[in-house]
Amino acid sequence: MRSLAPGLAVLLLAGCGPNDTDPGPGGVTVGEARALDEAAEMLDEQRLPKEALPPAQDETPAPQPRETPESPPAG
Repeated sequence: MRSLAPGLAVLLLAGCGPNDTDPGPGGVTVGEARALDEAAEMLDEQRLPKEALPPAQDETPAPQPRETPESPPAG
């Protein structure tokens, strides 16, 4: 009987979490937030392999704006 007590306590505590219909972050329910997190993980895992990407071009620094002569102060 003593060996069942910790397992029973874990099961009882597992039922204390939020319901899927409880309000969650960003105006969605807890269940919707969980589904969005799972979808984001799936998209992150579907990255293209490096072989599928076009070869990288030489990274040249962006052109700097030209300095223009200052106009003489109005006087």
